[in-house]
Amino acid sequence: MNPFVPEHLQQHLLLASASPRRREILENLGFEFEIIPTGVDEDEVPWHDPVGAAKLLAEIKAVEAQRTRPRKTIIGADTIVLCEGVRMGKPVDDEDARGMLERLSGRPHEVVTGLALVAPPNVRIIDAERTTVVFREISAGEIGKYIATGEPFDKAGAYAIQGYASAFVDRIEGCYFNVVGLPVALLMRMFKRLGSALPTTG
Repeated sequence: MNPFVPEHLQQHLLLASASPRRREILENLGFEFEIIPTGVDEDEVPWHDPVGAAKLLAEIKAVEAQRTRPRKTIIGADTIVLCEGVRMGKPVDDEDARGMLERLSGRPHEVVTGLALVAPPNVRIIDAERTTVVFREISAGEIGKYIATGEPFDKAGAYAIQGYASAFVDRIEGCYFNVVGLPVALLMRMFKRLGSALPTTG
């Protein structure tokens, strides 16, 4: 149990994500939870508003999990990487990863994570966190070596800030855990809002 969240709010907790990074963050916070990955077609979401898209995707994931686990309190999350207005998803191959890393080299980019907290009977708390990350210049040789590690794959933007790519980061402005995939401070604030939103008993 997490000592900073009332026990009744963290009972029956479920993470609607297959991300090992999100699972690790929640475990390090002391939460006990079930995991149900969800399949969401991100191409069906309009991308003119990246923050709105991240929030909508997080909500869709949480609501989808709620269909099979209606009594659970569900955490849904979706992370988007944006560089010069271009959305960068998970690379499909080496060349795709190379192109993303070349674009990020020497430039700032933004990481947006939408977060949804859904609880019975019908409570939905949706929010998002934004963090700016600035990469130093990365040489072609460094990019090749990084791709060879296999780390860029299954990561939005083709990098993991907590892994080898930490060597590329010049600075960040905002929440580090947001870049990993689960903004901790925002999640804790949302648990407080959940406590206020749930009906009182007794």
